[in-house]
Amino acid sequence: MDSDTEETRSQVTATKAEPSRKHKKRKKLASEGNPEKPKSVQATIKVIPGNPERIPPLVGYFPSGFDPTQNPDPDSTKVGVFRHKERGGTRLQVVVTPNKEAKVDFVGTSYAGEAQAGELCSFGLGILDKDTQTLKIVPIASNKIFRLEPKIQGLHFSGKEPASLAMGELSAHEKAEKRMDLHNRYGTKKSIRQNKKMQTLKQEDDPDSQNDMDAIKQGMTNKEDTEASEGHTDRNTPPFNASATTPQEAYPLDKIITTGEWKFLQDINKLLEGGAEISQNSFPTFVCNRIHKLQLIEDEDKKYKLSCIFSYIMHLIKFKDLHSMDGFSSAKAHRFPGIIRDRFSSMFDAVSKRLSTEKSNLLISYVLVLTLFADEFQTSMTDIAKDLRMGTATLRTHYEKLGCKVSKKNGVSTVTLPVPLQFPTVRRKRRN
Repeated sequence: MDSDTEETRSQVTATKAEPSRKHKKRKKLASEGNPEKPKSVQATIKVIPGNPERIPPLVGYFPSGFDPTQNPDPDSTKVGVFRHKERGGTRLQVVVTPNKEAKVDFVGTSYAGEAQAGELCSFGLGILDKDTQTLKIVPIASNKIFRLEPKIQGLHFSGKEPASLAMGELSAHEKAEKRMDLHNRYGTKKSIRQNKKMQTLKQEDDPDSQNDMDAIKQGMTNKEDTEASEGHTDRNTPPFNASATTPQEAYPLDKIITTGEWKFLQDINKLLEGGAEISQNSFPTFVCNRIHKLQLIEDEDKKYKLSCIFSYIMHLIKFKDLHSMDGFSSAKAHRFPGIIRDRFSSMFDAVSKRLSTEKSNLLISYVLVLTLFADEFQTSMTDIAKDLRMGTATLRTHYEKLGCKVSKKNGVSTVTLPVPLQFPTVRRKRRN
């Protein structure tokens, strides 16, 4: 009885030691579901620049599904690369022939078909050397991936190019339309708005728009202003008329604010119409202390003109602050209309963060002339000196260089513009 009991216990113990089939199946599934991860490779990346004396590697693909590696005789596949000398040697053509018996060639070019699409990125070929742990990246030929399309031998290899290629692929109008479409898709919101405004001005059906476009071109270059008034460039002043009989004609306003800029200077007028307040945190002191004049003017044309002058003064002052050390923080959030910012950048050579002394003085001259227009050619220097961050004595010198006369009445300095203009003579030191 005892021996039977011991035998039964040993059998039970042996049965518990063996894993069940269900347990084995779960273990197998777990091992299959979590395969061993491949070991990562830490390689050094080397970018090899192109060599003009050597042709870079060419990359192509077969949209038809042809696979040259499945050819029974891989050595029979021939690849030919041709360069067009008539086009400066920049056009390439790749021809792949599967074997001698094949009547079809696979042809890809760097200038026709899919290759005509715009280049939005750069392609490269990477070669990984596991022994040296180095990944070499080299540019590919023409920065194009050749689409190797099947063509019957002898039918598509005439010496003449298609008419579209012979005429330069696309006409200028078609290129402009495609460029516009790409710009509207991938450009910034600000550049798209500016582009639409320029397109509106380019409409051929509207003669007024054509005049505005001509005015913009005139404002973008200083050549027109240079020819308009003799000697203003040498004096570093806005365009002037030395023989003018009235102060309004001395510095023509249409030479300071071009025709195409007026429609972009309605910000102050719109704020007043909407009932908003003009605060000194956003607007110059000169403008804030004279904004009440707009409410007293009944003539809409004069009101519109004065509000645009105030707006132009504000943009000039903010542009000066934007390119100075002490005023940058107050102007960095200011929004300039695109046409005005472009003209200021061109006229004052704002290629760097700071304006030169000559261009800074020219900008100040534009501001001072507009203050005369705003105050009907009898103004004071207190407010504008604060906005320009200048002393009264220095500002007086600027006014006098414009032909102005500064007089003092009841302790207040008043600036007027007598006509005809008389500029101060430059005193030169005598040489011993």
